[in-house]
Amino acid sequence: MKTSVLSATIGALALGVAFCGTARAEDISACLITKTDTNPFFVKMKEGASAKAKELGVELKSYAGKVDGDHDSQVAAIESCVAAGAKGILIAASDTKAIVDQVKKAQEAGLLVIALDTPLEPADAADATFATDNLLAGKLIGQWAAATLGDKAKDAKIGFLDLTPSQPTVDVLRDQGFMIGFGIDPKDPNKIGDEDDPRIVGHDVTNGNEEGGRKAMENLLQKDPDINVIHTINEPAAVGAYQALKAIGKENDVLIVSVDGGCPGVKAVEAGQIGATSQQYPLLMAALGIEAIKKYAETGEKPKPTEGKDFFDTGVALVTDKPAEGVESISVKEGLEKCWG
Repeated sequence: MKTSVLSATIGALALGVAFCGTARAEDISACLITKTDTNPFFVKMKEGASAKAKELGVELKSYAGKVDGDHDSQVAAIESCVAAGAKGILIAASDTKAIVDQVKKAQEAGLLVIALDTPLEPADAADATFATDNLLAGKLIGQWAAATLGDKAKDAKIGFLDLTPSQPTVDVLRDQGFMIGFGIDPKDPNKIGDEDDPRIVGHDVTNGNEEGGRKAMENLLQKDPDINVIHTINEPAAVGAYQALKAIGKENDVLIVSVDGGCPGVKAVEAGQIGATSQQYPLLMAALGIEAIKKYAETGEKPKPTEGKDFFDTGVALVTDKPAEGVESISVKEGLEKCWG
């Protein structure tokens, strides 16, 4: 995707939920609940929500789990938002199934609940979802990895560094998307780990951070020291995997691909630590979410999904300086112009 096209797409998305406000600012409050407050992706999401809330005069309260997967903290945050009389909640759920009952209680209390980045299970448990097409993000890095390997793809030894044992939707979509893009039958596309392709060495979880990525990479190397392709849930996990490989002198022997597009991750692509990453736009997700809550508070109107999809698509672009034939991508230079964190 060329820069001009991507910019136009983002502009069009923003216009899709733009509106004129009439309610008094002090009457509207919103909550942002993220998985952690340390991952650069969620830091940027908070920045986007805060800036838009300030612009529109919406009172914003932000909450985050202690670590990725901290479901209990998110439950407590929803309860606090309902008690405080918020008009809406933006949530990137850690446990996309277990949070549904609490979401329903918030909706029954009159709040608009929008999932950011990570769809709930079922997806329609939220009033709307603003997210990257995470399946497409996975497909892009899978297609790129297969095209980069060429004939060697049929004999690849692949490891998957996933998120958490609860398999939240974002984890499943990226994981299974990679398989589809690489040419692997994912079996049940809603589940990680039931595949039988002999090229798969195994799966491990990372909690989406560098230390988790390092440990998971070490575990997979014990299963097969000749592993040569690694799919990672995000760039912190990818950097951890690279560190583990470098420690044993194998950093040049393994192709690492990832998803997020944060500035540190794009710089890791530039440095050759990550081969390619699918860039998403958390600031846009959060800003549009705040706009949607304000509009709902004023008019009762809920946001509509992108045509042909069951969520509002905030865009994705593959970032690499080693483009592969047949796989659309942008350069690292372009990725750095659009990155976050």
